[in-house]
Amino acid sequence: MKQAVPSLLLAVASLFLLIGCEQNQPVHTTQFLAFGTLVDLTIAGTTRDRSETATEVIEKDFQQMHRSWHAWDPGPLGRVNRLIQTEKPFSVPPSVLPLIRRGQALSDQSDHLFNPAIGRLIDAWGFHSDDPDDHQPPAPELIATLLKSNPRMDDLKLAGIQINSENPSVKLDFGAFGKGYGIDMAIQHLQEMGIENAILNAGGDLRAIGSRNGTPWRIAIRHPSGKGVTASIQTHGNESIFTSGDYERNFIWKGKRYHHIIDPRTGYPAIGTASVTVIHSDSTIADAAATALFIAGPDQWHKIAQQMGIHYVLLIDSAGRLHMNPAMKKRLELLDETRDIIISPPLTITMHESAERIS
Repeated sequence: MKQAVPSLLLAVASLFLLIGCEQNQPVHTTQFLAFGTLVDLTIAGTTRDRSETATEVIEKDFQQMHRSWHAWDPGPLGRVNRLIQTEKPFSVPPSVLPLIRRGQALSDQSDHLFNPAIGRLIDAWGFHSDDPDDHQPPAPELIATLLKSNPRMDDLKLAGIQINSENPSVKLDFGAFGKGYGIDMAIQHLQEMGIENAILNAGGDLRAIGSRNGTPWRIAIRHPSGKGVTASIQTHGNESIFTSGDYERNFIWKGKRYHHIIDPRTGYPAIGTASVTVIHSDSTIADAAATALFIAGPDQWHKIAQQMGIHYVLLIDSAGRLHMNPAMKKRLELLDETRDIIISPPLTITMHESAERIS
């Protein structure tokens, strides 16, 4: 999970909410800490009492999810990781099983660029810590050993609620999509409580439902330097907007900066990309895709986005060029029109996706 941050500006990370000027209906915003970051819940069009009650429920939800899914702290996922090493079958806790199933499917769709099984690599780099500032890169020999073991999600064999691993080097780390799954669950809970207009922003990654009293929620995409704004987007009803950026967590060692998005093919931080922003109705998919496309980089992102069913992508490469598909270009309001923009072929919607939308 991501680290706690010292200020609201840093907590926002890659995205932040642009507050509108419409004040004729109540809008309530509350903040709390969860998943090691600052969470903003904004609810529109209902009473303050109802908003406060909903916020208390969602905060408790997030606290429970953090305890269940933290890879290193004691809890259900920690127990799963210990039992994986035995290579013997065991029962998966109900709080963890859905993430394993989703993680396997998303890893397969991304050609394993999104790989929640590389917890040992994340551990070696020190990015599981709340403060990686004093860390240094792991020894090349350790990285080579971890790569040789090649942990992947399909090493986990599920039979009902029973699971075992054919590779004891698998260590699950849901940091790359657990927050998205948690946001999806929280939004569902809000809707069950009758909340129809809200935006849930966890460290800059968010999902919006409804509108701000009839006005679309407007979201800003942070500049990959970590300062300023590159563009803004208006949400269309129920949408998730997630960004992965190399500025989110990093450390400097001997004058070189190392960020937290590890390429499972090399064992080192992915190169060529500064940030990736994706839009999708499902926060779990958006979270995983932002990581996978960051690793895929300028040359491969389109292929992986197509496989993962992503229809809106903005990738900013290390040279500052903007790569996007035509549909995303129509959605973006760029603040700097002078930057190099590379438009990809369209991302097409498959027959399966069309059937899902109709249903």
